[in-house]
Amino acid sequence: MPLTTAELVETAVHHGMPVHEVVLLAETDADTGLTAAEAQRRLADLGPNTLPPPRGRGWVFQLIDQVNNPLIYVLLGAAVLTAVLGEAVDASVVFAVVVVNALIGFVQELRAERALDALIAMVHTEATVIRDGQATRISSDDLVPGDLVTLEPGDQVPADLRLVRTGELAVDESALTGESAAVAKDPLPLPHDTALADRTNMAYSSTLVTAGSGRGVVVATGADTEIGRVHRLVGSTSTVRTPLTRKLDRFAKLLTVVILGLAAVSVVIGLVRGEPLGVMVTAAVALAVGAIPEGLPAAVTVTLAIGVARMARRNAIIRRLPAVETLGSTTTICTDKTGTLTANAMTVRTVVVSGHSVDVTGVGYDPDGDFSTPVTPELRECLLAGLACNDARIVEEHGAWTAVGDPTEAALVVAARKAGLDLRDVPHRLDVLPFTSERQYMATSHAGGVVYLKGAVERILDLTGNPEEPTSTDDLAAAGLRVLAIGSARLSAGSELTEENLRGHVELLGLQAMHDPPRPEAIEAVRECRTAGIDVRMITGDHPVTARAIARTFDIPEDGVYARVTPEEKLRLVKEFQRQGHVVAMTGDGVNDAPALRRADIGVAMGRGGTEVAKQAADMVLADDNFSSIRAAVEEGRAVFDNLRKFIIWTLPTNMAEGLVILTAVVLGTALPVLPVQILWINMTTAVALGLTLAFEPREPDVMRRPPLPPTLPLLTGRLVRRVLFVSTVLLGLSFGAFHWWLTSGAPVEEARTVAVNVFVAAQIAYLLNCRSLEDLRPGVPITRSPWLLGGIAVTAGLQLLFTYLPAMNGLFHTSPIDWRDWGLIVVASAVAYVLVELDKWRERALTRRKGGRRG
Repeated sequence: MPLTTAELVETAVHHGMPVHEVVLLAETDADTGLTAAEAQRRLADLGPNTLPPPRGRGWVFQLIDQVNNPLIYVLLGAAVLTAVLGEAVDASVVFAVVVVNALIGFVQELRAERALDALIAMVHTEATVIRDGQATRISSDDLVPGDLVTLEPGDQVPADLRLVRTGELAVDESALTGESAAVAKDPLPLPHDTALADRTNMAYSSTLVTAGSGRGVVVATGADTEIGRVHRLVGSTSTVRTPLTRKLDRFAKLLTVVILGLAAVSVVIGLVRGEPLGVMVTAAVALAVGAIPEGLPAAVTVTLAIGVARMARRNAIIRRLPAVETLGSTTTICTDKTGTLTANAMTVRTVVVSGHSVDVTGVGYDPDGDFSTPVTPELRECLLAGLACNDARIVEEHGAWTAVGDPTEAALVVAARKAGLDLRDVPHRLDVLPFTSERQYMATSHAGGVVYLKGAVERILDLTGNPEEPTSTDDLAAAGLRVLAIGSARLSAGSELTEENLRGHVELLGLQAMHDPPRPEAIEAVRECRTAGIDVRMITGDHPVTARAIARTFDIPEDGVYARVTPEEKLRLVKEFQRQGHVVAMTGDGVNDAPALRRADIGVAMGRGGTEVAKQAADMVLADDNFSSIRAAVEEGRAVFDNLRKFIIWTLPTNMAEGLVILTAVVLGTALPVLPVQILWINMTTAVALGLTLAFEPREPDVMRRPPLPPTLPLLTGRLVRRVLFVSTVLLGLSFGAFHWWLTSGAPVEEARTVAVNVFVAAQIAYLLNCRSLEDLRPGVPITRSPWLLGGIAVTAGLQLLFTYLPAMNGLFHTSPIDWRDWGLIVVASAVAYVLVELDKWRERALTRRKGGRRG
């Protein structure tokens, strides 16, 4: 019968079966493996050992998403009505506005995706497989169930393997389980209910061999591996909409209803007054076009894109634009431990010799460090023993130090190197007793009859004949440190290296205590996040004692620590926090983090040490794997949200005033002060030349000293709504008054409309200066600090001169040149608008101080 992967994995208890049963089920041979012909047949039947590629939406759907907005629907409807009424130019302008908005958003999203694609370039993996009794190197893609794979230090496990033979094999499974220490492997069967992290007779795809050797039968490939299971979990996990998109959608729907309602009211009023239907439809279109903030979609996209660029300069790569703002709204960060808060590099922190503790400085595998006391002969001998009884080494590549071999042994090498010791100081090795799970220690014999040992404290003490543990052992273990005992012995000439010959002759040289150290910059970043009102929680697959010890370093309370957590439990925790109303950021680098990364409001993956699955699931990737970059991204996210609100507060009064001008004209039965095409000119030119300059405003000084905005807080609070109404009323009075002032003075209607348009634009310039801060008074802040603002004002002034005096523009927009002396009154109108708004801000500040409340 042909073998299927389902038949191999349907029971999912290979760890509970003896080796011979696994070999029989896989229809293979534990010595010679599959035949090449059988391997090719299985490959043709089952497919390559690869994960299915992520499903993309396609550029068509991405482009459609850019116009999926109620306000855009109203604009398109207005364009159609305008075209039906024969106003081809006006209709073309409206359509052009929609197309430009869509293209801007589409291009920015493509740029973000390409930046990530460059970051997560795939690395080709090979495997050593035995077929027809011969070892050969092949692409890991070509592995099939039943293949016999050999493992050596430095190998990445290419598929899920049931181990059939091991020789001191140790595997780093942190990418899958979150366990920071390498796991010793043994082919003996285990109980069927053994947890994934404790299946010592299995080796799982994507994990890394750190020491020893082994052979294993492939029992799952591709999507059927443990990584594949997580991959499916990621694919079935729905993403949540960001706070920004939710708020913008609610805002757009509300604004759409208001605009359509006002347009309908204007038509009814006009018909009651006896106006022709065609005239009233034109007025309704003008009202709708005026009240819709056409520049808002483009402004949101560009502001977020600027945030993306700023974050990229601070090592945070954004995959999806709304994630920029989501960071600013984050209330809870669920962080992994290994490789995120910690360096994912075992480091000796304390050496105990002759009853004295010596602290060791330095982090990770970099041999740059020192000791808190001078290196005594006793300390030197303890460090030399750790270096001699060792199979690991450290290497420097591209300016970074990495471990080759077991991380624990590498830590001992680093400690010795800090004392100036290297392999030249180690006597020639003659024999070795390798570490096993039963023996729990390693011993090496060297020239001159010296033997060095390292291992579990109780085992080394047992060999000394003095089983009483040093009092410092409990203290070191309570601090979350892994403690190794270091010993030495002397063998007489011709004696064999055996435990019997060592027993009673071993001398305890000291203890070396190590841990996976916290990143110093991460400690500060966590502190700043907590200061900013963000709750930091540790969710890890590591041991509870280790997790709590690390949490204490970061001042994370114990009730914020979740240890021995499975991928499904991580996902449930994220969902629970979201159910409680939190905006959740999930950080991680392992395969086991991917489902929670995808579900979280903002998933943050590590760019250097993170797995491909984690990067694909995340909204943001840290290029430097530095937790402090999260703090920087949160800061930028809050600044982005501030600047978005500034733009909205700046643009809405103009749009509302334009709509109110039309409605007032209909109610009073007068000529329209501004035409639809003139309104579009105002909205699009000022939104680009003026409004977008707010995206470049520097961060407010208290951005990281205030709590995150509640997720339910609307874009416009009651205070800001009142500001919009106040400014709208000011603009309505100035523009409507200017239009009728010029009409009553005998000016043609085209000239009066030209003046009204210029009053609108000049008042917008003045109000833009007000909006550089929504609370603080701005007269004392030099405008020269914002070169983009100065450039925008200059461009707008130039465009208005063309709008007013260029004949082609006069014909296109129904305008007329005005006298140069008229500009004085226009400037005065804008100054009045500026002063009124600053006085209103001053009144609000005084009222807030009297109430003892916080500005916001």
